[in-house]
Amino acid sequence: MSEQNSGAEGRMFRLKDMDAKFAVHWKSGSLKYSGSKSLAEGGTAKLSTCMDTNLHRVVVYKTLHDHLRESDIETARFVREARVTANIQHPGTVPLYELGRDRQGNLFFTMKKVEGRDLRDIILALRDGDAKTKEQFPLPRLIDVLIQVANCVAYAHEQGVIHRDLKPANVIVGGFGEALVLDWGLAKIIGEAEEEETVTGIAVSDLELTPVGRRYGTPLYMSPEIARGEAEIDGRADVFSLGIILFEILTHEQLLNGRDVTEVTDQLLNKPIRWPRNVAPQLKPPRELEAICIKALRRDKESRYQSVKEMVADLQSYRLGEEISVYEYSGLEKWNRWNHRHAMTLNTLSAGVIGALLHWLFTR
Repeated sequence: MSEQNSGAEGRMFRLKDMDAKFAVHWKSGSLKYSGSKSLAEGGTAKLSTCMDTNLHRVVVYKTLHDHLRESDIETARFVREARVTANIQHPGTVPLYELGRDRQGNLFFTMKKVEGRDLRDIILALRDGDAKTKEQFPLPRLIDVLIQVANCVAYAHEQGVIHRDLKPANVIVGGFGEALVLDWGLAKIIGEAEEEETVTGIAVSDLELTPVGRRYGTPLYMSPEIARGEAEIDGRADVFSLGIILFEILTHEQLLNGRDVTEVTDQLLNKPIRWPRNVAPQLKPPRELEAICIKALRRDKESRYQSVKEMVADLQSYRLGEEISVYEYSGLEKWNRWNHRHAMTLNTLSAGVIGALLHWLFTR
């Protein structure tokens, strides 16, 4: 589940709210939240919007489902998610306001209400040929979104945190160019021992969710080393997930498919990785982006980008029209790129030469 649904419920400031008297006997904790409205539900938690009556702002209130409130594993994950999110203070994360318990002792945390569309919705709309979405989200903008997401993840890695559940549904694209990475509930703290949890059967309808009792992310977006149950998981697992997101941006299709988690895992571990150009030739994926995608999707993590920062560097070079590290350019491509970069200079020089020649001819 994405932490927050998309929406466009913008709320204008009102002077009477900003200047309202702050009561001497003010409310704290869960008591200061009022007007709860259901927002979204997932496998483990539910979200609602409510008013913080002290600050007069709408926030998102998250709490566990009733049947999980006594689960030691889920309550521990819930607290970890709140603390990890609060401590990754990056523009690409959602500000977290408060962690506490309500009057019944149930855990909750509150955070900023984000407005926008999740990347999964955008990709599905593009696949369906939605004209407005095509206009709003051409490929260059989607690559810019991916760069923002990857920069946020790279920052988290620098803080010692691996996301482990990166997917389009966990990326919100706002209306003012911002991109936010949501749902840090399965984050791994680098250097800490893994909890022992088992994988149970997963039905088709659950493939888009992170099931209860599962120690890694969504099967459709997990890395090979996570699927194999390797003990040592590092940032290269997130590199692989970013590669899958790039694949979907380039093709508007899922990289992995299957009737259940067994088929998905078999395809991930044993079948050749599909190239974007073969999946969506009609979209003509740029070969440089395709090369970045395939590099990130190497089954052997030693052959992948060794860090998210390396992948970001190539994505940024592509956007700047510079050569990337993982694509072998032909002589013609090198010439075309050089010619494109220096077109203005060449035009200026040509104009100068022609002007000088004409001046010489007329003065003679």
